[in-house]
Amino acid sequence: MCDEYEILEFLELDYQMERRRRLRRKRKMNDALKNRQLTAYGSSNMVVSETPVQVEGDTAASKKAAKKAAKAAEKQQKKAEHKAASAQPQNESEPDTSEGRYGVLKLIQSSGDHRGRVYTDVQDLGVKIDSQEVWVRARLQTSRAKGKQCFAVLRQSSSTVQLLVSVNEERAISKQMVKFAGNITKESIIDVRATVVKTASPVESCTVRNVELLAVEIWTVSAARPQLPLQIEDAARPEKSDDPEALRIRVNQDTRLDNRVLDLRTPANQAIFRLEAGVCRLFRDILTRKGFVEIHTPKIIPAASEGGANVFTVSYFKSSAYLAQSPQLYKQMAIAADFDKVFTVGAVFRAEDSNTHRHLTEFVGLDLEMSFKHHYHEVLDTIGTTFTEIFKGLRDEYAAEIATVGQQYRVEPFKYLDPPLRLEFPQAIQMLKEAGVTLGEEDDLSTPDEKLLGRLVRAKYDTDFYILDKYPLAVRPFYTMPDPKNPKTSNSYDMFMRGEEILSGAQRIHDPDYLIERAKHHAIDINKIAAYIESFRLGCPPHAGGGIGLERVVMLYLGLDNIRKTSMFPRDPKRVTP
Repeated sequence: MCDEYEILEFLELDYQMERRRRLRRKRKMNDALKNRQLTAYGSSNMVVSETPVQVEGDTAASKKAAKKAAKAAEKQQKKAEHKAASAQPQNESEPDTSEGRYGVLKLIQSSGDHRGRVYTDVQDLGVKIDSQEVWVRARLQTSRAKGKQCFAVLRQSSSTVQLLVSVNEERAISKQMVKFAGNITKESIIDVRATVVKTASPVESCTVRNVELLAVEIWTVSAARPQLPLQIEDAARPEKSDDPEALRIRVNQDTRLDNRVLDLRTPANQAIFRLEAGVCRLFRDILTRKGFVEIHTPKIIPAASEGGANVFTVSYFKSSAYLAQSPQLYKQMAIAADFDKVFTVGAVFRAEDSNTHRHLTEFVGLDLEMSFKHHYHEVLDTIGTTFTEIFKGLRDEYAAEIATVGQQYRVEPFKYLDPPLRLEFPQAIQMLKEAGVTLGEEDDLSTPDEKLLGRLVRAKYDTDFYILDKYPLAVRPFYTMPDPKNPKTSNSYDMFMRGEEILSGAQRIHDPDYLIERAKHHAIDINKIAAYIESFRLGCPPHAGGGIGLERVVMLYLGLDNIRKTSMFPRDPKRVTP
């Protein structure tokens, strides 16, 4: 065990040793000066005074020569010592009492060695296993070797613990082992056999604060290269700090994304993508409990599923095909096939040349569709409650991850109402008008309009999540059902988090003739969606649904400023690597 006072004692001892070395060198210089004076004046039988008479300018020259002579003598002495040491037989050198307890582990090729070895996770280390020996596999985050001791921090995912390697005859820890530990490169993966020891005071720099590891064995499993493109401690530094003395070193976004494997090792990124996995799991679990069936839809399709030009064309043998802009058509066909309630999780592609903080050309879509009896609000209510249940799950099950993200990024708690707030499009237009923004009844909301509306809703209703119903028909896809009471309005809706859209949905047209009419209005080739239209000629219940962008939900729930922070390997108009 080692605490702060032992470290200070160690540094004080090192300082005293250095001071003694300087005094010895000074004495040697003085002796050399005296020898030179005796050589110059005492080699004959002449009687000389104790203070010789010097010619002007000789003093400086004599001192310089004395220093030179002292250095030469010191060099000769070192040479002689080295020669004498090298002349000794090898068996007389200092023995390595730690031999066989450290080194580079042979390449793991599943030979079966050590299969019975039990490893302990860093997060499970604590006082309950004080004095016990454990095996730990982790990354070497940092190390600091000085003399007979080496301090290191081991990291496993987001958990960290302090490791001490210290020369000790009783435990057979040699200087050679300490030197080996100090030379292991940062971010290398190592196996450590160590004793768990309770600390006298908390180790504030680690997540495991009440114990540390006292090394018994250290083996390098996979070494990282010495020069890293970025330092984890720099990438993990808080973006905004109130500490005036805090380091201002920052890693820019392109450097992070170019070296994403390293960047993803930071505690905040580990937390972000664990929370993102949580959103997917909660989405699946909640809908499964509600009677939904998960389906998997094709991503290579014969026609643009949303209409328009924002679609990727791919060569498909002797013809062309498209990457799916959404699983929309296939969700509807599943409803026509009597699956009643379906959802899917998968890649969605949008060929939009949008270089913004919230757009990607490929993202993960969380889509759902369900039939209803009389009104599409049956579906709207189901989606709304699904979101509130997801928010509750994140709050209750991922508090630690949210707190970890908050250490690097300032995260404001996400607010929502249960049941969620629902507004109609004309109400939103009126709120914006009162704030000085005028829109036509058939105009869509721009990004600035949405953000302003989000701030207005937050101020008036104290919620970051709300539903906006009854969008203009002119701004919705061809399969959207028009409002029977107003031909300019549709049975469609969007959902928002912190003033940004995260879901778009609607009641779908389930009558084939009406569907053809609307498809022609949008200039869609009927032949390319013939199978889709034909599915409605076999009888199809009324239905509605929506599509959610996973990365955008996580970004806005955490209050982050860029969707690339929540996409593990983001794709945008300027990036297709790594």
